Amino acid sequence: MEEIQEIVNRLESAVQRVMLGQEETVRRVLATMLAGGHVLLEDYPGTGKTTLAKAIASSIGEVEFQRIQFTPDLLPSDILGVNILDPRTQTFTFHQGPIVTDVLLADEINRASPRTQSALLEAMAEGQATIEGKRHDLGDLFFVIATQNPVELRGTFPLPEAQMDRFAIRRSLGYVSVEQEMKILQAQKTGHPLDGIDAQVARAELLKAKQAVREVRIDDSLQEYIVRLVAATREHADVKLPASPRASLSLLHIAQSLSLFEGRSFVIPETIQSLAPDVIGHRLVLDGEARYSGSDGASVVADILESLPVPT
Repeated sequence: MEEIQEIVNRLESAVQRVMLGQEETVRRVLATMLAGGHVLLEDYPGTGKTTLAKAIASSIGEVEFQRIQFTPDLLPSDILGVNILDPRTQTFTFHQGPIVTDVLLADEINRASPRTQSALLEAMAEGQATIEGKRHDLGDLFFVIATQNPVELRGTFPLPEAQMDRFAIRRSLGYVSVEQEMKILQAQKTGHPLDGIDAQVARAELLKAKQAVREVRIDDSLQEYIVRLVAATREHADVKLPASPRASLSLLHIAQSLSLFEGRSFVIPETIQSLAPDVIGHRLVLDGEARYSGSDGASVVADILESLPVPT
């Protein structure tokens, strides 16, 4: 386990050198990746969402990175790939789309139509894509980082509940402090930190770390705590559409993964509590009265956490 912690710390340090002032978000995004989940970054333009995705891909050796700029005219075939007829041979040749990669940046995902967004559903849930009737395995490292602007509504399509549920975690980067922004200016005065970043973790090491995540110990009482936490969303008065068992699994695996970054080989209640709003909140659909009163998914989860007994 000490070897695994050294690997994840090396990866985290490499990304942190690019993403100044975003320590907590970087750690949670990397923990989600090792847990086998996908991330939705919801924040304002210029906060570093795209840079974070590129920094992660650049820090891992032998990893393929693809970026899709989502637009209203984007088609599912632009993501998955398509068979193209060769007029000389009268045969079809398959040209794979950017979905066949290791790290995929779905930039401004809510600008594409629901039809196009649905091209990601199978890939994110099952790690495979069915293209022209043939199944394509996307590999053990397939990881999606999607971004969207939370305040821009013109020319966008809200992500449907099924798509939101595919994201293991939703996170905002936020604005950094004045001191950290000064450091960013100094770091980029003559170039961008991404230009000098080298792979710090080999592909085989990352796969080894992913396997080790499931070996992190979690007591039965904490597993029950996770289940009760998610089940409480189904009884909350403000919730119209509660969280499913997929939320419980995501919270379990990300808590195991984050424990490695925290230097432990076991899960503690505080880790679960800190992750719960990010893992569960975006999956909840609140009724109209709750939304208009200013409540959101994260506040509902915080309310449940206060009322739920913590295992000792």
